[in-house]
Amino acid sequence: MTRCAASSRDAAVRSSRPGEAARCRGCAGTDLAPVLDLGTVAAADDFPPAGTPVDPAETAHPLAMLRCAECGLAQLARDDTVTREPRGVEPRALRDQAADAVARVADSGLLRGSTAREFGSPHGGSWLPLLTGRGFEITESRADLVIDCFGIMHEPDQRAAFARRAAAVGPDGVLLLQYHSLRAIVRLGQWNALRHGHFGYYTLPVLSGLLGAAGMSVAHAWEFDLYGGTVLLAAVHGAAAPGESVRRIAAAEAAATDLDAVRGLQRAADAHALALRTGLERELAAGRTVFAYGAASRAVGLFCRAGLHRGLLAGVADASPAKWGRRMPGTDIPIIAPGELVAADPDRVLLTVPDLLAEVTEQYPELNGRWILDGAEPHDIANRTTLHGHSR
Repeated sequence: MTRCAASSRDAAVRSSRPGEAARCRGCAGTDLAPVLDLGTVAAADDFPPAGTPVDPAETAHPLAMLRCAECGLAQLARDDTVTREPRGVEPRALRDQAADAVARVADSGLLRGSTAREFGSPHGGSWLPLLTGRGFEITESRADLVIDCFGIMHEPDQRAAFARRAAAVGPDGVLLLQYHSLRAIVRLGQWNALRHGHFGYYTLPVLSGLLGAAGMSVAHAWEFDLYGGTVLLAAVHGAAAPGESVRRIAAAEAAATDLDAVRGLQRAADAHALALRTGLERELAAGRTVFAYGAASRAVGLFCRAGLHRGLLAGVADASPAKWGRRMPGTDIPIIAPGELVAADPDRVLLTVPDLLAEVTEQYPELNGRWILDGAEPHDIANRTTLHGHSR
């Protein structure tokens, strides 16, 4: 398998002293088992200008996942990158899911109080407009309702991050925390959910322990299809009897994420990268042009691990103007505006984020019949099912 070149970069975020055992980001335990090692890749949030050569130092950042035997937290082993991510455009799928989530919480009676606070995500998006529309006042002090939608995973010190969120919740308040379930990541082989800057990968049992250490307990939980499986939980101060939804989701996640199951992500990574590279080589040999849509962070590790270049993938379109005129980290593949993608009239378009399918097929009907959904299953790209008929 082609790997990115090796070198080094300063600005370590977290590392151990020589001879010192690494400690869990959640409980400070020292019994950490390796579950996924992607070698060295490019930083997932550093998009260099298009046309600049790939510096060996660009692609030299170790990327691996560990799992704590004591608290169960799956976590980023280390991060020696510096965050530079251009802010993306929030997908419609994420906005729709947020509105659905707020409605479900309201129906449960847990959307209570008058003040709200949000711990944001570097990827953008906010639930606050949805809450102000329901009469909540936004504050930076303790609040009746505290929101964290995919934000806490970006915190290197997980234990401190949970303590901060607990402290932000008023005495009778509710913390709403949404996460991409490790169960979905394992079940769908979403190995490239692992990336620099994402320090925690959760199940509900693990989150119950982390919240418990901060004096909170999980009272309710909801499941969503976003990203193949996300969970929103509601936590309160003190001891609360978990509802049926909490017990059901916790049991399902625990059963599907034992150590051997999580280590299956290594096999998924190897198969996925090989299948993508082989499929693109066959497309090239057949004289077909392939572009991609979605310069997402999850695509960086995949493109790097598969050894892609613009001879195999002509370009990647993205909705974020901040990424136009740049290139995919670790490759020479340029990032272009969606209009350029339509004008190029490609034979196939690899959709790196399948959740965008409904949005892009509506916005770019000219490309319907050419979309290829990326996934971790080891399928040949040329034989993937496309939307609205077969490829040209």
